[in-house]
Amino acid sequence: MTSPTKAEGSGPAVALDPELAATSEVDKPKTLEGRSPGQLMWQRFRRDRTGMICAGVVIFYFVLALCAPLMTALSGTNPYTLYGQDPTYVDTNPILDDFGLPLGYFGGVSGDHWFGVEPQYGRDLFAMLMYGMRTSLYMALGVTVLLMVTGVIIGLIGGYFGGRTDYWIGRVTDFFLAFPQQLFFIAFMPVVTAFFVDPQEETPTYFRAVAILIVLWLLGWMGMARLVRSTVLSLREREFVEAAKVSGASPWRIVRKEILPNVVSPILVQFTYQLPSTILTIAFLSFAGVGFVEPTPDWGRLFAAGAKYAEQDPAFMFFPGVALVIFILCFNLLGDSVRDAFDPKSGR
Repeated sequence: MTSPTKAEGSGPAVALDPELAATSEVDKPKTLEGRSPGQLMWQRFRRDRTGMICAGVVIFYFVLALCAPLMTALSGTNPYTLYGQDPTYVDTNPILDDFGLPLGYFGGVSGDHWFGVEPQYGRDLFAMLMYGMRTSLYMALGVTVLLMVTGVIIGLIGGYFGGRTDYWIGRVTDFFLAFPQQLFFIAFMPVVTAFFVDPQEETPTYFRAVAILIVLWLLGWMGMARLVRSTVLSLREREFVEAAKVSGASPWRIVRKEILPNVVSPILVQFTYQLPSTILTIAFLSFAGVGFVEPTPDWGRLFAAGAKYAEQDPAFMFFPGVALVIFILCFNLLGDSVRDAFDPKSGR
């Protein structure tokens, strides 16, 4: 026969009492869950209101540029039509005066042309800006990704293997750093295009894009390579790398599993600073006349046209200038927030 003490302390008797069951649930110790560095970084980044707002603005720009055909369809315009010289359009809706200047206020802003029109030609500025953003943003994104990948690979090889490999990679890097970038961009772009295209023929837009990508890639990977190399040089002597070598891990596995995860932070921070710099460089090439040319919409070409119309129509520069300043400012602040999220000790 079972004793009363044993019956009261048995498992089923305790489970039948709801109060005891609730008490037992509360008294259970909470399990501790570990978080990866990426999860910690994301948690810190979400608490940064400035970083979250800037990330939203940057994403909005890329979505807007991607949806440029949809946006211009909503406005009923396109960036290539010369509305000021189209007789059928001018007869029903004149937009330029006898001197070729926009009619109306602030550069011809109206319900048909949301940001006004271009002097002399009457092209819609809103459509030109949407397509110009798409050209500049996605061109800069492709160039920046290529620069990052090239710099990371070269920096990893030179920093990890050292010796003669690092020496010769360093000399090649110094050689490319010797070129004055701004002047070389202007001088080298016509050479690249003339080497493959007859000067008497019009250079296709896609070929200009490829030429810009090649020039910016050849002269832009060195900073990322040096940053990764210096980081890898300090990491390869750490205990976890030595332990991986002793365990018999291959160099490829050590670089991929031990070193590369520890250089993600400087890579992402450098990426957030490199992209706006690349956008400004592409805009500079178009402004100087060696990048994208008529009739391809581009941010730099809008500024070149705005400089030409500065005295006649100052409003033409307003919307492209404000859009570029907001984007560059938000991306730079986003870079600061990403850096602080990875390294809380470097807080602003």
